[in-house]
Formats: sequence, structure tokens, C-alpha cells
Amino acid sequence: MRRAIRWTLILAVVGVIFGGCETKTTNIDIENDKGEAVMSLDYRDFQGAAQDMIESLLASGAVDKKDGERYVLVISRIINDTMQHIDTDQLIKKIRVGLLQSGKVVVTTAVGVSGAEDPMSMQTREELRGNVEFDQKTVAGKGEMIAPDLSLSGKILQRNIRVDSKTQRVEYYFQLSLTDIKTGLAFWEDERIVAKRGSNKSVAW
Repeated sequence: MRRAIRWTLILAVVGVIFGGCETKTTNIDIENDKGEAVMSLDYRDFQGAAQDMIESLLASGAVDKKDGERYVLVISRIINDTMQHIDTDQLIKKIRVGLLQSGKVVVTTAVGVSGAEDPMSMQTREELRGNVEFDQKTVAGKGEMIAPDLSLSGKILQRNIRVDSKTQRVEYYFQLSLTDIKTGLAFWEDERIVAKRGSNKSVAW
């Protein structure tokens, strides 16, 4: 009995010791995050790269339509060529939002590299046309979808460089191209580099 009580006390003390060493969970102010940098990509890197790309594209005049109307943009293939399992939408979504807010571009979700981003545009047509339960005047007709004018494609690359026995440098390249679909010509291209230096013990994936 005494032995059982003794082990219970020991386990309780150990739990207090290790429990006290745990990092406290706190909310992050993403607009003013002073947290330490990490070797892998984090949301600050995506925010910075996206903002730079938006400013570069808008300043280039490539999306300034002469008649004052907006270009229709489709998102093409964005390749993740890093060691990390990242969702490229982290970058592209921010760029899409910025371009939409500029009033110069609208994005079509009816087509995409792997099919429609939002299949409902086509599905509603297939399911509702001729269906007597629906007022056919409210069903989208043929020839109403708008084809894209421009295509946005790109790649995110990673390069690891050994500086010395203790230090490494990791470089991330954000590359984007804006292509005129009718001509196949790139109207705009840019690259942003995020470089980090840290311990060889740090994991960059």
C-alpha cells in the first residue's frame, strides 16, 4: 500500500515538472507577428511574396484593359518543387484576392488544369435544363459562360546550401507568369526570393 502511494506521489511530481515545461498556447497577431523566423515557409513568407507579386503585376500595366473592362483570369498549374508539403493556394489565393480587389481582374472558376475549380457552374446546367421542377427562365442558358483572357502559372522552388559545419542557408523562389491565352505570350513574369540562414540542425520541410 505504501509502495503504491509512493509511486503515485512520484508520478504526480514528474507530471508537475514536465507539465510546467510545456509552451503556453497563445493567439498570434498576424498583422504584427514578432515571432522568431523558421527555416521552413510560414504564413509571413506567403503574405510577403504575394503582396510583392500583386504590386509588381499591377505596376506592370499587364492587367490594364484599354476599354476599362476587367480581364478574365484562370489559374493554371502552380508547381510545388520544395521539400515541404505545402498547398500552393496559400500563395495564389492571396494574389487572387488582391487582383480582384484592384478591380482590374475577375477569376473564372469554371475551368482549370484539373477540371473546373467549382464544378457547380456546369452541374447546374446539366441537371436543371429541361427539369420541369425549375423555372427555365432562371436556368443559365447556352453561351453565357465567359472564356478566360489570361492564365496565371508558376512554381515554388527550394534550394538548400551548406554554409559551414554549423550553418545552412535555405532559398525559396516564388516564380509567376501571366500568359495571354489567345497568343500564348507571357505579358508579365516575376520572381521573389525568400532566403533564410540558420542551424544545420533546423529542418526545412
